[in-house]
Amino acid sequence: MEFGDHFFEKVEKKTKVDKNTILSLAEKLQNGNMKDEATLREVIATLSKMTGKTVSKEKEDKIIETITQDKVPKGVEKMF
Repeated sequence: MEFGDHFFEKVEKKTKVDKNTILSLAEKLQNGNMKDEATLREVIATLSKMTGKTVSKEKEDKIIETITQDKVPKGVEKMF
């Protein structure tokens, strides 16, 4: 799926996150080993910075544990 500049302009206007940051994160997610703790910590830090939300060490550890141990729900209905 191709996204045009118009799409990225709308996202940037709403989130204050520029196209290059979005593409960089997408590449990291695509090419990274999502079972690797260092990669996951980097992605969490990037998302935290992008959203302006602080993620505690405990929360970060819990997220990493959930992902590396395949405890992430496979369907949206199981997330809530």
